[in-house]
Amino acid sequence: MRSKKTVSVTGGTGFVGIHTILQLLEKGYAVKTTIRNLNRKDEVLEMLNNGGISTFDDLTFVEADLTKDTHWDEAVGNCDYVLHVASPIFLSLPKDENEMIRPAVEGTLRVLKAARDAKVKRVVMTSNFGAVGYSHKNPNTEITEKDWTDSNEKGLSSYNRSKVMAEQAAWDFINKEGGELELSVINPVGIFGPSLSGKLSAGFELLKNLLDGSMKAIPNLKMNVIDVRDVADLHIRAMTNPNAKGQRFLALAGGEISLPQISELLKQQMPEIAKKAPTRTLPDWIVSLGGLFNPKLKNVASMLKAKRDKVSNQKAKDILDWSPISTNEAAILASVESMIKFGNI
Repeated sequence: MRSKKTVSVTGGTGFVGIHTILQLLEKGYAVKTTIRNLNRKDEVLEMLNNGGISTFDDLTFVEADLTKDTHWDEAVGNCDYVLHVASPIFLSLPKDENEMIRPAVEGTLRVLKAARDAKVKRVVMTSNFGAVGYSHKNPNTEITEKDWTDSNEKGLSSYNRSKVMAEQAAWDFINKEGGELELSVINPVGIFGPSLSGKLSAGFELLKNLLDGSMKAIPNLKMNVIDVRDVADLHIRAMTNPNAKGQRFLALAGGEISLPQISELLKQQMPEIAKKAPTRTLPDWIVSLGGLFNPKLKNVASMLKAKRDKVSNQKAKDILDWSPISTNEAAILASVESMIKFGNI
């Protein structure tokens, strides 16, 4: 007889994945995690050690890749819950967006089918804000979990298109083929907070570009922010709360913060580190024009259109009794402190 509940976490080397594993182990769960190559096992153990875990008796590894059928039965077998955090990795944007969309959709379905067949109780899937708020046109109303981004939205990045299509495929599978399997979805905004290694996530790269002088002027990009520890906490709450069945939850600290405000925050709080942080703001039209020629600016230009000032986290508070531990500013500063700690800046 198993004495502990066992949770499978996909993508153990990722920013959200490792924090989720850390919290699960701290709470006394047994954890299986998937990594694409078992050679990266020591990387996971080192990050957990940096987070304060010193014994790993309750952690096992399975080599599994979202783009391949093999080993998913082993990855979720004998598990009570699955937290599907992993996303397919792309070092550069593919020219054909289907190269990004197909692995995201097919990978999600691989996990769900294996979980259903293994009689897992519930899967909690990591989607993102891109699946919720990019088609919301009314600036006077809140963006909530009832909103959906139209996958055909003009200017939508291939990454966000892959996220909305993967989440839609997940709900469609549950409704038509899921059997007894339950699904909950977490939709985080921009994820920051403390890192457990020197590996930089996308948000950290943005901060690095602000601090190292490579960004000479700043797009007036408004963001919603969430601390990675709050994202992990939300996954675990959605995993165990009976009322989370069939629900999606926006994950954000609350309110918005712009890149110019982040630059000013860093100059005030970390003046020695932020000497090169720019103060000049790029007009939106220049960003949009540059997006015609530069893929990174094109992605930024699409984000400029999103309405960010009325995004609600009330549902997570009401159903999951959740409240974020970190403000927007604290999450940003924790990210930079990690980058200093691990020698990234």
